[in-house]
Amino acid sequence: MLNQKVAVVTGAASGIGLAIAEMFSAEGTKVVMVDINEAALQEHAARLGASYIKADLSKRDENKAVVDFAASTFGTVDILVNVAGIQTVSPVENFPEDKWDFMINLMLTSPFLLSKYSWPYMKENKWGRIINLNSIHGLVASEFKSAYVSAKHGLSGFTKTAALEGGPQGITVNSICPSYVRTPLVDKQIADQAKNHGISEEEVVTKIMLQKAAVKQLLEPSTVAEVVKFLCSDAAAMITGSTMTIDGGWTAG
Repeated sequence: MLNQKVAVVTGAASGIGLAIAEMFSAEGTKVVMVDINEAALQEHAARLGASYIKADLSKRDENKAVVDFAASTFGTVDILVNVAGIQTVSPVENFPEDKWDFMINLMLTSPFLLSKYSWPYMKENKWGRIINLNSIHGLVASEFKSAYVSAKHGLSGFTKTAALEGGPQGITVNSICPSYVRTPLVDKQIADQAKNHGISEEEVVTKIMLQKAAVKQLLEPSTVAEVVKFLCSDAAAMITGSTMTIDGGWTAG
């Protein structure tokens, strides 16, 4: 199913994006890996036999450059997976305004732009898959994460709107909302919190990070990648505008 399809994956130099790129590569998909970290991007792309392009997706013209690169390299774009994101923790009254702009551009405007520029290729093929790596923060909020939560809630709304427009053209658009995923960024947060609170790293996960979850364990990036694979499959052809929640029961209560 995914063999010879063309997939653009952002945030692909590490963590969830890298796991998704690895999954696609194993399925025979032509992968375009996108990230700001060129050294890691180049290393992993060479290992996977993928194409890559360095891009700052907070800048509008670089989003267009990504799709232009994919189309010029492979002739089309079949799949778009929007993963790139960052986190800044700060009270509203102190939240840096430049950080707000950067995060909204990266995590909300970029998925819109990449979808917009990929859309004509998917429409022409009468087949397309757009998957937005959202978060449980696209469904609920946490203190001190105003930009992140706002971007992710906006991404939930964009997903639904694009799904309604894409349905008649064979384009499905879905959102994946995981809880904490074991990535280098999260591992660093665990270590920092363990030191700050004077508790073990295991206690940080169970008592702080996943306090609201029924299942007290971190997700693995490969688990998220498997959900992406399912959403690209024929079995998911009727799934669009949906929120695939992988949160260990966090939002069940």
